[in-house]
Amino acid sequence: MQDAFAYCAELVRTADRDRFLSSLFAPAQHRAALHALYAFNVEVARVREVAREPLPGEIRLQWWSEVVNGERAGEAAANPVASAFLTVIERHRLAAPALTALLDARRFDLYDDPMARLADLEDYARQTSSALLALAAQILAGGEGEVTVATPAGIAYAIAGLVRAFPLHAARRQLYVPLELLDRHGVEPQDIFAGKSSKNLRAVFADLQDVARRHLLAAHQQIATLPDAALPAFLPVALVRPSLDRLARCDPFAPIELSPWRRQWLIWRAARNPARIAG
Repeated sequence: MQDAFAYCAELVRTADRDRFLSSLFAPAQHRAALHALYAFNVEVARVREVAREPLPGEIRLQWWSEVVNGERAGEAAANPVASAFLTVIERHRLAAPALTALLDARRFDLYDDPMARLADLEDYARQTSSALLALAAQILAGGEGEVTVATPAGIAYAIAGLVRAFPLHAARRQLYVPLELLDRHGVEPQDIFAGKSSKNLRAVFADLQDVARRHLLAAHQQIATLPDAALPAFLPVALVRPSLDRLARCDPFAPIELSPWRRQWLIWRAARNPARIAG
């Protein structure tokens, strides 16, 4: 079992560096559980890349759904991420419905159907990014206090990530930017898939970034209600505002990432002053 948790830690270190760095600020006794949760998230977030086609992706997500609901015990024992994560689910009493909802939301990733409305995008972010924050907070703080801040913080974090990943998604004809916003500014999906930038497309992204900022402000107003023990789960959110500030100056097809050293410094700074998590 120790090997399974070590595998999860290495997977997160290489595939989700921000959350790995944030986990180092958590008490040592909880880090392995966080790594298992984040490794599970890595596995389900990259199903499209691994499966390449919707049907194998559906099968993979269904397998994970059965695992978190207590089925496939023998197969799960042979998978290091599943094995470690099942231990964490039991030890920290993570709710299967929240995990099932996360997996159901990830089915959107498998197809090229566009995100229709802004409300749909917010629901997707709530069921994935916000749920992950809430689960990490539960691992760290148990039932201590409510973590309603996870909802706006997770939505802001997800939107910032989707803005950064826009060129990748456009290249594979996948559209997370809601059609509602495209219609508002007269942008056609086919122009996006053809790699055509425009003033109207930049206006779409300005609206989308404003939505992220509104959710970030809501998180900032609630961050003081978060139990101190849960704070390390939210440290990656400290990257949202600086990321949005930088992305606002970029063409949507050429986003500029924060440098690794700056990301590390922002996480460290937020760990020293939690007001900066969503500030």
